Amino acid sequence: MLDFITINEHSSIRVDEEKIIYSDPYNINCAPHDADIILITHSHFDHYSPDDIRKVMKSDTVIVCPASMNEPNELGLTVKQVSADEKFDVLGVRFEAVPAYNIGKPFHPQSNGWLGYIIDSPDHGRIYIAGDTDITPDNHQVKCDIALIPAGGTYTTDAAQAAELVNTIRPKYAIPIHYGTVAGSPADGEKFRKAVDKGIEAVIKL
Repeated sequence: MLDFITINEHSSIRVDEEKIIYSDPYNINCAPHDADIILITHSHFDHYSPDDIRKVMKSDTVIVCPASMNEPNELGLTVKQVSADEKFDVLGVRFEAVPAYNIGKPFHPQSNGWLGYIIDSPDHGRIYIAGDTDITPDNHQVKCDIALIPAGGTYTTDAAQAAELVNTIRPKYAIPIHYGTVAGSPADGEKFRKAVDKGIEAVIKL
């Protein structure tokens, strides 16, 4: 199910489209050097990991990151900085940036301009990678076919809140991420699956 999407660990995602897209590569245990595009949601160590980026990048990889981040420039690649609500193309792939932030928590302030992303895939529809976020007025408005939502709690939505967001935006498929290692427990995926409405298919990949 959804074999073109791989969750390596935590929020480390690989999407095998016409271009190979990684989001927040982390704890990569090999060195495939196959990334065409790398999406970085924000600057925390478990999302921006230069050592792991070096394992997947090629000389012509393009990194996409929030406009508030300058760190990726150290990698010597083409870097595209984007802002919330921006629609943009990279290597022929269409994307949209979605604000990702906490409400009532200090970890991801809205003022930092950190992001989630929507990949507009001609084959699989709109793929929403939420980044580190709570339920917000911004992500309530997301329209997508596949949603990857953090479910580990503490720094982001927990399993119940992640399911609540999914049940609001109603993708065809929903995948929980960001649990089981840095935050949350391995059981959070099943908690999420049970809380997702029956009309939405919850797919566990961690």
